[in-house]
Amino acid sequence: MGKSFNLPLGVWGLGFGIWSLGFAGTLFAACPCMANGDFVQESIGSLIRGILNDLRTLIREEIALARVEIREQAGRAKAAALSFGIAVAALAFGGTFLLVAIALGIANLIGWPAWTGFLIVALLLCVGGFVTLSSGRKQMATFRAVPEETVATLKENSEWIAKRLSSVRK
Repeated sequence: MGKSFNLPLGVWGLGFGIWSLGFAGTLFAACPCMANGDFVQESIGSLIRGILNDLRTLIREEIALARVEIREQAGRAKAAALSFGIAVAALAFGGTFLLVAIALGIANLIGWPAWTGFLIVALLLCVGGFVTLSSGRKQMATFRAVPEETVATLKENSEWIAKRLSSVRK
């Protein structure tokens, strides 16, 4: 009888005398060399099954893309959280040393004892904490909670499907 043609993903329209209607990847049966020139087509039910299978595949691929994007964003969020954690620890130690230095400074207001060493260490830790905090803020600015590529491809796919469905209805 006829030959089966499996159109590759993304192929639509006419192709070498074979009338193709439906989503890419759907099997079509036609015999272009029949005596009366008629084409034998698959039933509408099998075409719809092919469309639904293609939609399932498309949805699975979109979910896989979303997972990859979410993993990338999770890595960025983890790095930003680590920077914030380091900043908090440095500021906590800096605050502690600053308080110890102030306490020793008040106690030894008249002379120049060991509190100056505590003060220098505290100031250095505070500067380091602020530098790390600003680094964490910059890293957090690049973090996106919504997978942008997946959203864009979902919009493209829905527009494409709507266009194809409207052209089939006409």
